[in-house]
Amino acid sequence: MDRGETRVAILEAEGDPAPRAESGDKKPSGGRRRGGKPSQQKREELNGSHVAELYIERRGSRSIVGNIYKGKVDNVLPGLEAAFVDIGLDKNGFLHADDIVMPGVEVARRGRGGKGQRITELLKPGQEIVVQVMKDPLKTKGARLTMQLSIAGRYLVYVPQGEGVGVSRRLEDKERDRLRKQASKLDLGEGGAIIRTAARGADRADFEREIKYLHKLYEILQKRAKETVAPAMVFQEADLSVRVVRDIFSAHFEDALVDDQKAYNRLVSFLTRTAPELVDRVELYKDEKVPLFEKFGIDAVMKSTLSRRVDLPSGGYLIIDYAEAMTVIDINSGSFTGRGKGARLEDTISKTNLEAAEEVVRQLRLRDIGGIIVIDFIDMARARNRDAVLKTLRKALDEDRTKTYVMEISPLGLVEMTRQNVTDGVREILTKPCPTCHGDGVVLSEETVAIEVERKLRELAGEKPDVEAFLIQLNPRVSHVLLSGPGRPPLLEIEEEVNKHFHFEGSEGLPIDHFAVTLEGSHSEVEERALPFREGEEVLVTIEEPHMYDEDDAVAKVDGYVISVARGVKHLGEKRLVRIESVSRSAASATIVDNGADAAADAAEEKPKRSRGRRGGRGRRTKAASE
Repeated sequence: MDRGETRVAILEAEGDPAPRAESGDKKPSGGRRRGGKPSQQKREELNGSHVAELYIERRGSRSIVGNIYKGKVDNVLPGLEAAFVDIGLDKNGFLHADDIVMPGVEVARRGRGGKGQRITELLKPGQEIVVQVMKDPLKTKGARLTMQLSIAGRYLVYVPQGEGVGVSRRLEDKERDRLRKQASKLDLGEGGAIIRTAARGADRADFEREIKYLHKLYEILQKRAKETVAPAMVFQEADLSVRVVRDIFSAHFEDALVDDQKAYNRLVSFLTRTAPELVDRVELYKDEKVPLFEKFGIDAVMKSTLSRRVDLPSGGYLIIDYAEAMTVIDINSGSFTGRGKGARLEDTISKTNLEAAEEVVRQLRLRDIGGIIVIDFIDMARARNRDAVLKTLRKALDEDRTKTYVMEISPLGLVEMTRQNVTDGVREILTKPCPTCHGDGVVLSEETVAIEVERKLRELAGEKPDVEAFLIQLNPRVSHVLLSGPGRPPLLEIEEEVNKHFHFEGSEGLPIDHFAVTLEGSHSEVEERALPFREGEEVLVTIEEPHMYDEDDAVAKVDGYVISVARGVKHLGEKRLVRIESVSRSAASATIVDNGADAAADAAEEKPKRSRGRRGGRGRRTKAASE
C-alpha cells in the first residue's frame, strides 16, 4: 500500500500449504498476531515460488467493475441491438440486448428467431434504469453494462433477478454436490445465488450468515436507487485488497502479507466476519529496510511486463505484440540448437514450443492480457508433438481463474484463443502512448528527417530572399547528419546553392522531426547566437568516449554538440573542467584545465600530435564552470 497506489501480487508454488497449528495452539482470534518479518521457513517457501498474477489500483482511477449505477438511456440503436447509457462517466456505457433483464418480460436475444420484445420496445431515450458494470472502459470503448445485478460475498453471489442455486464449475464434482446439498434449503428470497470457488469447505451456517448480509446490502441498494437522481452511482465495489481476499484467499494460501497497518486491520475485520479460520494467515509486514515487493522480487517481475521479449529456459524466447483487436505472441528458438550430438530439428522445436506454452500462460496471467490472442508456435511436423504442445497449453490454463477458450492448432501452426477482458492490465496502468510515435512504436529516422529539412531550407531561402542567415532549431542527431556524412557535408552544398547561411541549435529532448526558425538576420548575428561556446571559455563536461582518430584524445557532448578534448582518454567517465580552444558549427576543440601533478605529468609525456587551435579569446565562464 502506498499513498496513491495499491499493488497485489499472488505467488504460487507446487504442492500444498504447510500444515497449520492444531486448534489448541492457534493464536487468538481477531488477528492479534505478532506483526514483523516472515519466518525463515516462510522465506524459503516463498523463494521457491513465482509471481503468478499482478494487480494495481490507483487512487482516483479505481476499477469500476461491479459498481452499480442509476443511469439514463442516452440512445437506442436497433441496428446494434444495444443502448448507450449515461452513468455519469466521460463515456456512455454500452448495454447489449442480451444483458437486459426485466421481470416478466421476454427479451429478443441473438439466435432466438425473433422471439421476445426488441430493444426499441424495452428502452427509450431518457429512461432511467439500474445497471451494473461488467467491464471497465477499455481504450476507446465505454464500460460494458448489464441489468442482471449481482452482489458478491465471500461464499455466495446473490443475484436478485435470478433463481435457484448454481455452483462454481472450478470445484470438484464431489465438492459441488456437497455444497449444493448444504444450500438446498437456503432462504434466497426472490432471487438466486451462485456458490463461489472460495466456498470450498463451507457449511450451511456460513451460507445462512452470508445470505442475510447480502439481502441487507440489496435493500440498501434499492433504497438508494429510488432516492438517487440519475446518472449516479448507488453501490461501489470493495477496494482491491478486500476484493482479492474475498475472491481468492483461502486455505490453499500459505499467508497474506500486508505492509500497511490500516489495510491489515481492514482485512482482519473482514475475515473475522466472513472466514474466522483464515484470520491467523494474515500477517503485518514490518521490515522497514526492505520494501515488501522488493524483498520477494516482485518489482523486477512487474518491470518485466513492459518488455516485448520474454526469454525461455532453453534459450528460446517469446515476442509479445499488442494490436487494437488482438495480442500476437511469436515463439522463436533463439540460441537453442538442441542437446547432444544426436539432436534433431523436430526435437529442438518441440522442446522450445513446450516451454513456450507454459510461459505464454504465465505472461497472460501476469499481464492480464484479454481479448483475442494468437500464438505462433514454431511449425512441427509430427501430429503427436502438436498435440503435446496443445495439451501443455490447456493444462497451464487450468490454473488461470479468468475464462478462456482455446482452438486447435491450425495448419499454419497458429493457436487462436480468447481470454476474458475485464479491466486494464499492469502494462496499461503503468504506461501511456509515446507522445513522439503516438503508440506506433516507430519514429522517423535521422536520415529521413534530414532529407526533409533540406527541402525546408530551400523553401525558406526562396520565401525570404533578403535574409542572409537563419538559426534553425533541430534535434542534434538530425543536424549531425546535415553537418557530416561521407564526402562533403550536405549543408555546405545547400548553402552554396541558395547563397544563404544556416546554423542549428537544439537539445536531445526535442522530437526527432522538430523544425523551427528561431532567428533571422545577418551572418554575424546568427553565428554569434548559434555557436554554443566561445574560444577561451571554460566549461564543465563529462568525458564520454575515446576519440575516433586520435587514441590520446576523448570526446564530450553537450546537447549533441561534440567537444574534442586533448589528452582526455585517461579521464573517461569523469567530469572535467575544459577550456575551449576553437569552435565550429559542428564541433569544438578543448584542453583540460588542470593543475599540479596532472599538469606536470602531461608536460613530461610526448607532445600533442596536432595543434589544438589558438588560445585566448574572451575567457568567459559558463555558470556550470563558475560553480
